[in-house]
Amino acid sequence: MSREALLGNVTAMLEDAEFLVSERCAVRPKSFDLAARRGEDLLLVKVLGNVDAFDGPTGAEMRRLGRYLSATPLVVGLRTRDEDLKPGVVYFRHGVPAIHPDTLFDLLVEGVPPLIYAAPGGLYVNIDGSLVHEERSERGWSLGRLAEELGVSRRTVAKYEDGMNASVEVAVKLEDLFDRPFSGPVDVFEGAPEVRDADPTPEAPAADPDDEHVHAVLARAGFVVHPTERAPFTAVSEEADRAPVEFTLLSGHSTFTETARKRARLMASIGRVTRTRAVYFTDDDSKPRDESVDGTAIVSYGEVDDEDDPERIRDLIRDRSEEPQEA
Repeated sequence: MSREALLGNVTAMLEDAEFLVSERCAVRPKSFDLAARRGEDLLLVKVLGNVDAFDGPTGAEMRRLGRYLSATPLVVGLRTRDEDLKPGVVYFRHGVPAIHPDTLFDLLVEGVPPLIYAAPGGLYVNIDGSLVHEERSERGWSLGRLAEELGVSRRTVAKYEDGMNASVEVAVKLEDLFDRPFSGPVDVFEGAPEVRDADPTPEAPAADPDDEHVHAVLARAGFVVHPTERAPFTAVSEEADRAPVEFTLLSGHSTFTETARKRARLMASIGRVTRTRAVYFTDDDSKPRDESVDGTAIVSYGEVDDEDDPERIRDLIRDRSEEPQEA
């Protein structure tokens, strides 16, 4: 299957599962292909035929965006260089969960989460350690007896009871011994924290010198600015010292060309899904007559360069951009 066909299938699957889906990110750079929301579940989705093409810098960018936007970064793909992805298994690439389209279908449409994840050394499941201890105690088995039955050490059994996850083979033996399940689902919507949390979210990159002008304007307006490297926008900005937070902002900037118009349109689409506002800064000479493009505010540098009142800058962005929707 071509990547384009796979991307179409994933989009259709998300829509069938009643997600609001953004336009495809058809401009570069693009760390993700789609943003999709259902209720409070927000996904940033990268679609690849071979998930080994997902590199470290892209993984770092998607994880940072997940933190800024309260979203789950997710890779959907068919294979690695060595084998096909197994349905029902969560893999990881650079700290981001990666799953087969069938796994996505089961999760989103059928409501059946995966139970297995891949990590160095094989396939693993989350097991309920307190339940293992309870069943062992009820039978009057020692740690050594259960260890013998499972073919592991006493220390390993003690670790299982303390919360360490188990290989699929051990989980199957446990269920056969006690005739009940001990495994729990892998929480994809939380980014599969059982593996991801072992790898801290990478720090933000330094701002590109070309971006510093716009970032200074946003800082004057009371935002904490998080630069991006591979997103369709150059920064995600959060309000500082305001409770409750009124809005989060996606921003871009350049001379306003047809390409810039496409980017502004895409930012508006992503903003609707992520419940953020979007603003595109441009020079005075190329600024279009329209004050917005599909909901992205268009602001010239001349309108804000000499403005020291934070509320006036915020009002300008607020008045021209589309209000985030909570529905």
